[in-house]
Amino acid sequence: MAESAKKVARQAEERLNRVAENVREKFDRVTQGKFSDTVKNGRFDDRPAPGKDREKAGPKRRDQGGSQH
Repeated sequence: MAESAKKVARQAEERLNRVAENVREKFDRVTQGKFSDTVKNGRFDDRPAPGKDREKAGPKRRDQGGSQH
C-alpha cells in the first residue's frame, strides 16, 4: 500500500512540475513583447513629440484669424 501511494505522489509531482514549466514559458512569452517595454527601449524616439505640430501651426493660425489654442 505504501508503495502505491509513493508512486501516485511521484506522478502527481511530475505533473505539477510540467504544469509549472508550461506556466513559466507562457508567462515569459506574454511579458516578452510588452508595448511598454518597446516604448522604454526607444522604439518611437524618431517620432516628434505630441503637440509639436500644434506649436508650429499656432502663429500661422493666429495670423489667419484662427484660435490661439
